[in-house]
Amino acid sequence: MNSFSLYIHIPFCEKKCYYCDFTSFAKNSDMLEKYMLNLNKEIKLYKEQLSDYSLRTIFIGGGTPSCIEHSYIETLLENVFKTFHMDNLAEITLEANPGTLDNKKISSYKKIGINRISLGVQSLKDNLLNSIGRIHTSQDFKESFYMLREEGFDNINVDLMFGLPHQKLIDLKSTLEEVVSLDVEHISLYSLILEEETQIFKWYKNGLLELPDEDLDRTMYHSSIKFLRENGYEHYEISNFSKPGYECKHNLAYWKIKPYLGVGLNSHSNLFGKRFWNHSTFTEYNCLLEKKHFPVEGEEKIDRDMEIAEFCIMGLRLIKGIDKLEYRNRFGEDIKNRYDNVIKKHVHNGLIIDDYNYVKLTNKGLDLSNIVEVDFMP
Repeated sequence: MNSFSLYIHIPFCEKKCYYCDFTSFAKNSDMLEKYMLNLNKEIKLYKEQLSDYSLRTIFIGGGTPSCIEHSYIETLLENVFKTFHMDNLAEITLEANPGTLDNKKISSYKKIGINRISLGVQSLKDNLLNSIGRIHTSQDFKESFYMLREEGFDNINVDLMFGLPHQKLIDLKSTLEEVVSLDVEHISLYSLILEEETQIFKWYKNGLLELPDEDLDRTMYHSSIKFLRENGYEHYEISNFSKPGYECKHNLAYWKIKPYLGVGLNSHSNLFGKRFWNHSTFTEYNCLLEKKHFPVEGEEKIDRDMEIAEFCIMGLRLIKGIDKLEYRNRFGEDIKNRYDNVIKKHVHNGLIIDDYNYVKLTNKGLDLSNIVEVDFMP
């Protein structure tokens, strides 16, 4: 039986962060009730379409799923368990923010089967948290972390950011040291990206805040890689580090171009040889589901050339790189039949290593991955 991954979008937050351009909104009880009702309807609509698939991973993201009542999460997962084949289920992740968790929620998550928590921490410097609009403090993180451990959660990810306004190298190092001292299983480390329409982008354009320059940004990244490797974390994807055996199975499905279904507002899917995406407004989403229609706004067919290109581009995000044997087994040809000149070019430029089993980025290539990826497009 084929397997697939499921992403569930909960678009509600206590407050939108200054850097966030995700589909998320301040929590409203009436809007929440209607949305969750329709989200469960959408899941049921896929029962027949996915009857020949078993569910491998679930990721409940947002937004801030932990800001809503735990009963909604319980109902949601019970619905998923009744709708899909569950023999192959390996991982259920829930995104949570410090300050939105309590013992009742955490106990409920554990009982319903959630086995991985991803904490949106970003920094343990309160002045930096305040500058990007986070609602929690470093103390909130510690309290949330210890509550999760006491309830038995032994697979916790911590999201961190660098390149924040006024952030210094010592600030990032101090945060990493503290997180590592807690022996968390997984760390995601992202550089701040200025997205248009965000508050932080507007401030930057108007000269109202200072960001680390490019050299400092790269120093932050590479010094973090070195520190985390020295402390037992495998750097397995451009922005992700884990203790052995704790790689995020759900995200690996994305990076290896495995089938996945996204449900909820503005969610994206890759199934049945096509990509499709949901409406991004509550009005359209709710209206279609109340008529028992799929809330899909658009779709595009993935032809062979695009599938191969995406396999390579996403494979380069993995530190191991593109698996040549997996490429051959999947596409029935040697990778060099199609990309020999591209590989030679970037080996010469010092951006790619071409060894017996993998084509992968060098340390320099990690910084210039966009330049390499463009050459793998059809």
